[in-house]
Amino acid sequence: MRYADTSEGVFLRRPNRFEAYVLTEKGETLVHVKNTGRCRELLLPGARVVLSESPKPERKTRFDLVAVRKPGLGLVNIDSQAPNKVTEEWLRSGRSCFRDLTLIKPEYSYGDSRFDFYLERGRERILMEVKGCTLEKDGIGYFPDAPTARGTKHLRELAAAAGSGFSCYLAFVIAMPKVKIVLPNKETDPEFAEALSNARSAGVKILLLRCRLSKDRLEIANWEEDR
Repeated sequence: MRYADTSEGVFLRRPNRFEAYVLTEKGETLVHVKNTGRCRELLLPGARVVLSESPKPERKTRFDLVAVRKPGLGLVNIDSQAPNKVTEEWLRSGRSCFRDLTLIKPEYSYGDSRFDFYLERGRERILMEVKGCTLEKDGIGYFPDAPTARGTKHLRELAAAAGSGFSCYLAFVIAMPKVKIVLPNKETDPEFAEALSNARSAGVKILLLRCRLSKDRLEIANWEEDR
C-alpha cells in the first residue's frame, strides 16, 4: 500500500486519542492520529513523525499521522488500518502462504465476533484475524500495548472455530524494522496472553508478517509461522 503526499513534522502533544499537534513547515498543526492505542513509547514530544495528506478538503484535520521515527529502531507505522490493507494485498498477490485461494472475503461474522478475513481453498475453510504490532522492547515486538478485551474475545472465538473444522490463524503484522518476533504482553494484558496460549493448544496457528516500509509505502516482505 502507498500513502499519497507524505511529509514529516515534529510531534508536540496529543490532547486525545484521535488528534495530535505536530510542528510542520506551516507551524503548529492539528492532525488526525490513525491509531487510538496508547503508543506512549512512540509519541513523545520531539519525535519525528510522518503525515499523509487527506484527499478530503472538507475534513477538520488536513493530515493523518501514520508513522513515527523511533530512535535506535527506525520508522514505525502506526496506522491501525494498514495491517488489514497490506494483508489483503498479500493474500490477493498469490505470493502468500495460502496458495490457490478460491475466495477472499474481508469482514466475516462467526459466532459473536467479526473476523478480518474468511478464505476458502478447495474445501478448506479459513478464518484469519489480523493484529498490528507497534510496541517494541529490546528488538522484540509485544502485543497488545493496552488491554484488549476484543482481542481476547477473538482468540476464544478462533479456538472454538478451530474445534468446528475451520483452519484458524492469528496474524501479527510487524510494521517496524529489525523486529522478528512478537510475544504476548503478559504484564499489560495477562488475559490475552492466556487466551493466546489456549488458542495455540486448540490448533490456532500464529503468523508473523514482517513488513518492508518507507514513509510512503508499506508491504509484507516475508512471513513465518510462529511455532
